[in-house]
Amino acid sequence: MPADGTRELPAHPDAAGAAAPGEPAPPPWAVGAPPAPRRPPGRGRRGVVLVAAGLLVALVAGALGGLIGARLAGGSGGTAPSGSVEAVAEKVLPAVVQIRVDGGAGNVGDRGEGSGMIVGNDGLILTNNHVVAPAAQGGTLRVVLQDGRTAIGTIVGQDPQSDIALVRTDLPGLSTVELGDSDRVRVGQQVTAFGSPLGLGGSVTTGIVSAVDRAVGIPAESGAPGAGDTVLNAIQTDAAINPGNSGGPLVDSDGRVVGINSAIATAGPGGGSIGVGFSIPINQARRIADQLRGGGKATHAVLGVTVGNDPQLRGAVIQEVTPDGAAAKAGLRLQEIVARLGDQRITTGTDLQAAVRSQPPGSVVQLDVVDAGGATRTVEVTLGEQ
Repeated sequence: MPADGTRELPAHPDAAGAAAPGEPAPPPWAVGAPPAPRRPPGRGRRGVVLVAAGLLVALVAGALGGLIGARLAGGSGGTAPSGSVEAVAEKVLPAVVQIRVDGGAGNVGDRGEGSGMIVGNDGLILTNNHVVAPAAQGGTLRVVLQDGRTAIGTIVGQDPQSDIALVRTDLPGLSTVELGDSDRVRVGQQVTAFGSPLGLGGSVTTGIVSAVDRAVGIPAESGAPGAGDTVLNAIQTDAAINPGNSGGPLVDSDGRVVGINSAIATAGPGGGSIGVGFSIPINQARRIADQLRGGGKATHAVLGVTVGNDPQLRGAVIQEVTPDGAAAKAGLRLQEIVARLGDQRITTGTDLQAAVRSQPPGSVVQLDVVDAGGATRTVEVTLGEQ
């Protein structure tokens, strides 16, 4: 694990293989809700029937979603109860888009669909980087609005490390989402997910917040520009999230965006939702988006250590300290175990990496550290920047 801010091997069975002896087996994380692929025709009678249905869905999904969105935007003749899913859908759907992707250089032939949300009247759309990455080098993005309008989208900025990207489209009369405060999200509260699962534009699913500060490691896609593992300090939800949902909003009962749907856990390769989905907290995404909006480069907090897992899950074991880095300046030592960052418990190296990345560079954080003798001390660290 390089000393670039508590990076460790990804917790993905295909990338990391089996767990080391004495360590817990990694869960089957799947890059979540990746863009839903538009599959080529298959062979055989059954394949033809399935593909035909799939093509029909792909062709009508945007129009159907637009029709639903337009009807919701125009009202249904009555007033939905405040806080109801119906009221939330009426508010949010007009600002949710479907993103259709055709790959460019190095990704020729790659086609898929994802989601996004309009965050600016100037046509600025917030989405996941893994949704738009195949089109980054000469490919094409087509944005489909809920009212049925379509337009070409251009990539404004990308940050593979946080899986955030901005797209802009030139269309008038756009609705925008309202951004909330993800720091106020609580376990058990109702949330609603929006997007285009499997190409079905304008889809709405509901659930609750299952957990917050959930560390999720997602391996980089091989050959992707700026490839590097993404580690999320995520909101976990049981609202159904499937391929094609990526980049869509997760909202609270007032219709305010609290997260970006980004990843799912599956029971196996090619699986769909099992009620374990993950969203990037909007406060983290907003900081990155603000940097990308003006053409700048996203920055990230670093601790300046290499860490591993403690077999007893007591925390992240420090294996290397970067000279003159944040950890070195704070006096952290080899083989010490970081057990807590602020009020967040740390049990693995991924936990520490996710917790650090959720902070802005320059943040001052408190670490609870256990030495080889079992003694605990609290260390104040000013996080570095990369």
